[in-house]
Amino acid sequence: MNATIESLLARVSKPARYTGGEVNSITKDWAAVPLHVALAYPDAYDIGMSNMGLGILYDILNRIDDVACERVYAPWDDMEDQMRDEAVQLWSLENRRPLCEFDIIGFTLQYELTYTNILNMLDLGNVPLWANERGEDHPLIICGGSGAFNPEPLAPFVDAFVLGEGEDAVVELVDRLREWKRSGTPRAERLRELLAMPGVYVPSFYEARYDADGHFAALEPLVADAPKAVKRRIVETLPPPLVKPIVPFLQTVHDRAAVEIQRGCTQGCRFCQAGMIYRPTRERSPEEVVEAARQIMLNTGYDELSLLSLSTTDHSRIVPMVQQLTSTFPNLKISIPSTRVDSFSVDVANAVAAGKKHTLTLAPEAGSQRLRNAINKLVTEDDLLGAAENAFERGWTGIKMYYMLGLPTETMDDVHGILEMGQKVKAIGRKHMGGRARVRVSTSNHVPKPHTPFQWARQDTAEELRPKHNYLREGCRAGGIEFAWNQPADSFIEAVLSRGDRRVAVAIHEAWRRGAKFDAWGEHFDANRWKEAFEAAGVDPTWYAHRVWDTSEPLPWDHIESGVTKSYLKGQWRDVHNTQTVPDCHHGSCNVCGMQSFDALNGEKGVDDCVVKLGKLVELRRGTKKYAGEMVELV
Repeated sequence: MNATIESLLARVSKPARYTGGEVNSITKDWAAVPLHVALAYPDAYDIGMSNMGLGILYDILNRIDDVACERVYAPWDDMEDQMRDEAVQLWSLENRRPLCEFDIIGFTLQYELTYTNILNMLDLGNVPLWANERGEDHPLIICGGSGAFNPEPLAPFVDAFVLGEGEDAVVELVDRLREWKRSGTPRAERLRELLAMPGVYVPSFYEARYDADGHFAALEPLVADAPKAVKRRIVETLPPPLVKPIVPFLQTVHDRAAVEIQRGCTQGCRFCQAGMIYRPTRERSPEEVVEAARQIMLNTGYDELSLLSLSTTDHSRIVPMVQQLTSTFPNLKISIPSTRVDSFSVDVANAVAAGKKHTLTLAPEAGSQRLRNAINKLVTEDDLLGAAENAFERGWTGIKMYYMLGLPTETMDDVHGILEMGQKVKAIGRKHMGGRARVRVSTSNHVPKPHTPFQWARQDTAEELRPKHNYLREGCRAGGIEFAWNQPADSFIEAVLSRGDRRVAVAIHEAWRRGAKFDAWGEHFDANRWKEAFEAAGVDPTWYAHRVWDTSEPLPWDHIESGVTKSYLKGQWRDVHNTQTVPDCHHGSCNVCGMQSFDALNGEKGVDDCVVKLGKLVELRRGTKKYAGEMVELV
């Protein structure tokens, strides 16, 4: 097989996507190691190699002596054509073994438009697509990631889902695998035993029920030991940071070193799934981050470090962290990918810019204060304008602002607010930078996500979104503002796959059969292909995307417990319409979202303030003397 693979590499673009052998990759003796796990990312190598979660699991599993953990990514269409022509099966990068030879294949679900890639990879790897068609010699297909919080659209293809944080779960999983192989446990019994593993959902032991109108009614366990609800897994303390990441042979989307400085976010934006499903907030100390940076630099040779978090400048010790990093590594470039919209965050960005100040990214999300309150985006116009003033005054030449269109209760007045804000920021830029000032407005279409207050919201139709796009395009052009937007068609498919039940799986299969793959890439996406697939599957996609769901109706993901209660989400959904906001509990009292302290999760206590349980609560209010003094010293 290796000789055939080598011959294919000469015929495709970017052959380094498929060679393996990168710095810090781990290749074990296949025959000497009894347990074989493939970690699969259903997108191109260029995208998947930037996923830190996959890198963490790869490192954890390969530290176990009797486990060989290898990687596989979706082959680009030129490679797939060659593979199918030559009858070459999809292989892992390390030992170049076909997917069908692994014990477990673990897919990470980060974006719904990659779902057809999963089917394509299984097909290329000679693994049956439907779970009920796999036999004793086939690998277990296990999925995790944010997409697993509504597992139903993929349920017929997947043997088990691991919900929540996987650092501990993967170790438990291979412990079970070791015992299964030692005792010769049949496939059916393996799946049955997984029912007892915390945070694991095994779809084959549940049956979806529909009402007389054909609408989802319930998901019912078929066996007594199948839990009615599956709780996501949470690691109490962040594991040691990944300090020996694989260094790719080609440029990837995030071609730099990275340290996860914080996990979780409690700002409470009502549209944000990550902010709900990754609670509570847990932080690394500045000392741990600095030491991790030191090791990563030695192990990789990178000269740029990204401080990863859902909201990096929310870290309670971001100032001393940046101080220690810049003083310890004077030549290190530091990037902060996610910040609050305020002057303090700009100060932090200024401190790490190292003289190169091009474009600063801010995310106001909505164009009016009323709508920002409705979505609980705790940002004011003064915050945004102050950040812009600070940035342009300090030498930044461009500001990019992210917004969403189609948010619940949005009107054209709110859309006009986006344009108006862009014009004000542009004026500030011209005042400080003259003709060099660039302002870019970028919009995405709102996709209602499970486990958020907006899970009951409707998505705007293409006909409703089009005049908003046209208005902003014309207005931005007239004001010298750059404008970018995404098409409603792909957002529509994303919404259907986000909120679908098991019947949507048939449509996913139909779309794949008709050629759907790499739908996250504009050149591959074909809306007509999906339209035909829904019709062939007898699925009405508008039912899932374009209606307001009743808060009393059963949801396809009701059996998945994220930690935030449904009653809390309902209350937040009601507050949308009266624009009532809730504060970030990281800076104050508990909002009673249902996320318990770790003691409570272990059954020892009742609901408590999760932030306080995780460490000393540090007040981070704008304008405090301590804050201002630290920033003056830093800058």
